[in-house]
Amino acid sequence: MADTGRQSMTDKAATAMKPESQKSMTEQAGDKVKGMSDSVASTLQPQSEKSTTQKAGDTVSGNSNEGQESLAEKAKHAMGLGGAEK
Repeated sequence: MADTGRQSMTDKAATAMKPESQKSMTEQAGDKVKGMSDSVASTLQPQSEKSTTQKAGDTVSGNSNEGQESLAEKAKHAMGLGGAEK
């Protein structure tokens, strides 16, 4: 279960595993908005208030907001599922 205002781990995994080439423009835009919203929520929520699951999810998804590619993005690129970004 995700913390309030955060995207669930299941939703993040489903989004990450579907190739961009198989997503509609609407789906791609929605994923981008959800990702940005989750990133903002991650930044605003103090570490001390995050659940253990959310802390782990932030580490995997790269929501530390340090401009580095996340582990999930690295995995997508390694499998050839990543978009043209990065």
